[in-house]
Amino acid sequence: MRGIMIQGTSSDSGKSFIVTGLCRLLSDRGVKVCPFKSQNMSNNSYITPEGLELSTAQAVQAQAARLTPEVYMNPILLKPMHEKSSQIILNGQVFHRTAESRNYREFAEHEGICAVREALKYISKHFDAVIIEGAGSPAEINLNAHEIVNMRIAREADTPVILVSDVDRGGSLAAVVGTLELLFQDRNRVKGIIFNKFRGDIELFKSAVKWTQDYTGVKVLGVVPYLADVNIPYEDSLSSGCVRPSTIRELAGFDAAFNSIAGLLAQSLDIDFITKLILHEDTTLRPE
Repeated sequence: MRGIMIQGTSSDSGKSFIVTGLCRLLSDRGVKVCPFKSQNMSNNSYITPEGLELSTAQAVQAQAARLTPEVYMNPILLKPMHEKSSQIILNGQVFHRTAESRNYREFAEHEGICAVREALKYISKHFDAVIIEGAGSPAEINLNAHEIVNMRIAREADTPVILVSDVDRGGSLAAVVGTLELLFQDRNRVKGIIFNKFRGDIELFKSAVKWTQDYTGVKVLGVVPYLADVNIPYEDSLSSGCVRPSTIRELAGFDAAFNSIAGLLAQSLDIDFITKLILHEDTTLRPE
């Protein structure tokens, strides 16, 4: 299907932020784009008028894309109950109240992946493109056999991947290189790298961008500055300082923030290249 997946080198790398901005940018360009995250983990949810639950982050992204939030945008929501158990929300309704991690594996391989496939099928039929958000890092070797939120979903949807790394937390170059090394056969699916949350003089980072591109062979799509004065709900339960709207009226208040994020991405990233990736257009560089 036409679209792209945004994955990160870590949790809170800014995946939700990038997806939100791209949803508004593509909507501004007349593309009917749908946000999607197969599985999110948070105790905060958005309630639809029908009483169904989905992740707040995907509800906000839907609003950025000028859509009404629907549960197919986030078919699985995990609400942590204890250190080893979570409540499973499937297609907006409680499926299991206290599922432990071992039980979740069985769920993921049956009801979970089936719900994800149905959601992707619906999106493929009703939208021009999808922007998929991953969770945490795709390089968690111990989780790869059972995950249904990172590279397995990129394969299911057959979308290219853009990898996002958080410069602000430090170690972003090592995080990019290490993540790519641990993706093994999925490495070739990564078509671009974004350095996010950069503070300071961007000229001082240009050599790092060149080195990363030369060393990995993957195109660096840009460096996004740290945006301190725009506050939208983040991707997961680890993020702090985020607002959590629960109604359409509250979501409408983020419109100015969506435009600010979209404007920042338009200035910082190779949006034409990203758009070509999303629409499955040729990105091969040709001599003039």
